[in-house]
Amino acid sequence: MDRLIGIGVTGTPSRAGDVSSIVTTADDELTVDDEIVARARIHTRDVLDGCDLEIDRDALEWTVTTRPRRRAGACRWDADREVATIVLTRQAYERYEWEAFAGVVRHELVHVWEFQRFGESSHGPRFREQATRLEAPRHCETFAEPRYVLRCLAADCDWEAHRHRASKPVKAPGTYRCGTCGNTYEVEHVDSGRTWTTASGFGGAKAALGDRW
Repeated sequence: MDRLIGIGVTGTPSRAGDVSSIVTTADDELTVDDEIVARARIHTRDVLDGCDLEIDRDALEWTVTTRPRRRAGACRWDADREVATIVLTRQAYERYEWEAFAGVVRHELVHVWEFQRFGESSHGPRFREQATRLEAPRHCETFAEPRYVLRCLAADCDWEAHRHRASKPVKAPGTYRCGTCGNTYEVEHVDSGRTWTTASGFGGAKAALGDRW
């Protein structure tokens, strides 16, 4: 049974092995996905050589996806094979500076360590301790522009939240409150600039925008 921390997986996994295993011949073209995996493997080798985090690289696979809109990386665990797969997102690689993307790799390596050692992984205290040691971000930032922005209406509060889907706080903001001060908030549809503060306002904006929604 597979367990996944993050997003779905596409593409064909490749064994961690030696970085040279993906070097192409003179007649082959090195793809962006090849480059992503090669750099991630090299970074992994450097990280593991510099710390005592025990990861079985023979039980680690890599793949690149273009499907997710928000997650820069994920880790899938195949309990039957006892193999972890790190999934990296091409759009994030193309958008991030390398230092930020390398942080994503280290974040997923902590998940690999947890899966290989404990058979499970989360973002709990154990994860946070190892992430701090590796200077890995506790959570990977989203790289896609949000579809909706929630903003507090209090003059002295700068609370703001981003959403990519029309969740309940987006559809019915009148029944929820600001995450900082407890005041009411408005929702903005980023592409159009339309805002609303009630469920009826959401319905009106959606109807008015039609195909632009």
